[in-house]
Amino acid sequence: MSIEVLLKAYETALNTNDIEVILNLYGQSPVFMPQHAPALIGREAVRAGYRQVFETIQLKVTFTIHEVEVLGDTAWARTSSAGRTRILAAGIEVAEGNNELFVFKRENGEWKIHRYLFSTTEPRA
Repeated sequence: MSIEVLLKAYETALNTNDIEVILNLYGQSPVFMPQHAPALIGREAVRAGYRQVFETIQLKVTFTIHEVEVLGDTAWARTSSAGRTRILAAGIEVAEGNNELFVFKRENGEWKIHRYLFSTTEPRA
């Protein structure tokens, strides 16, 4: 799977709250660095982080890939995302937008998310 296809699969999994697909896109030793939170290190911490996300919000976002660079078995991508977020507890929908940086590693011949960091472009008041 190419990095571009992997990112499209990640977008779809985010929009459908599919933790298992998301975890399958991550490598064996992932680090997820969500905004306003400590880094989540390891598969179980990443799983718990996405579970918490999906218990509180529903995303409807689209990713735009701005650049991808491959350096042997490591690669990185700079993306942005935009769309809407439904805050479940409040029952409201707000604008969603982020800048993202993904680092990928090739594991067993397949690209996997190794590190993922994002920062909002739509801060909430």
